[in-house]
Amino acid sequence: MDSQEWPEPVVPVQSLSESGLTEIPANYVKPPSERPHAVSFLDGPEQGLKIPVIDLGGLVGDSGERRATMQAMWDACKEWGFFQVVNHGVSLDLVEKMRKLWKEFFHLPMEEKKAYANSPKSYEGYGSRLGVAKDAILDWTDYFFFHLSPDSVKNLDKWPLRPETLRGTAEEYGRELVKLCGVLMKVLSIGLGLDEGYLQKVFGGDDIGACMRVCLYPKCPQPELTLGLSPHSDPGGLTVLLADERVRGLQVRKGDAWISVQPAPGAFIVNVGDQIQVISNSVYNSVEHRVIANSVEERLSLAFFYNPRADLPIGPAPELVTPHHPPLYPTIKFEEYRLYVRKLGLHGKSVVESLKAM
Repeated sequence: MDSQEWPEPVVPVQSLSESGLTEIPANYVKPPSERPHAVSFLDGPEQGLKIPVIDLGGLVGDSGERRATMQAMWDACKEWGFFQVVNHGVSLDLVEKMRKLWKEFFHLPMEEKKAYANSPKSYEGYGSRLGVAKDAILDWTDYFFFHLSPDSVKNLDKWPLRPETLRGTAEEYGRELVKLCGVLMKVLSIGLGLDEGYLQKVFGGDDIGACMRVCLYPKCPQPELTLGLSPHSDPGGLTVLLADERVRGLQVRKGDAWISVQPAPGAFIVNVGDQIQVISNSVYNSVEHRVIANSVEERLSLAFFYNPRADLPIGPAPELVTPHHPPLYPTIKFEEYRLYVRKLGLHGKSVVESLKAM
């Protein structure tokens, strides 16, 4: 097999969904132990446990308010690995525009989308699978993946030409989310007892990697047999998710339970990736999450990934290593780690945990 191609022909899930089939193909059926127990969360009961919602307006308040806001974020990163942010400073008009344009893109004719078909070489473009293992059990999702920075890997030719305003809007959105992540990185650095610029510096200063994966989860006739996205922790630094405001699907692991996330109005859902778990020597935790499918409505979510520069070695911060807390992870370049993840596909926390054995 050519290492630059997919092992089997790629079938867009959207075309399966729209074909009116009543049973999903066998290569989407998960083993019984991995299937979701509940099917639709469109109207499911609220669970008692919820990921914290943090008002970032508190960061510009008085010192007490500022301290309480930061503390809430540190606690969330230790206990949940996830939190939601409101009053985050990103224009809600811009957010709505992004949602609308990408929804339009996914409803263009299939041939037009297929012109952007991706390969495992870069993952850029329109695709339906993550991981290159042959005969893999697939997830019920289509996506569009693209790089926002650094400029050396950003390739506008690979971005959709239609809708016409999509490219400019996506660039503006990317700039705003880079700013937001800059703020979050400072707070997380302070929470580790490090200089506020520490995490940013280790990530490469202004020369970080930013990319996006816009996911479409089409309606699924048998959602109880499959998943929109298999359990995984994110390999990078921070993830800022714009979830579907109407259709729930994201679930976060808390102990042995899967907690459904109800997005707060106007919020982003933020989670810590493996690189921040490694740098913090497991003070902060990247946490497994998954997406369930549903039979009632399609769902669209936009994940923005804020990552270290690809060629930088990442390991536990020396300041956090003591005789009582030895380094839990080796130092490894982010690009090597990411390749490792892509080869294995999505497998819970097994990738970051396997680093410990290196």
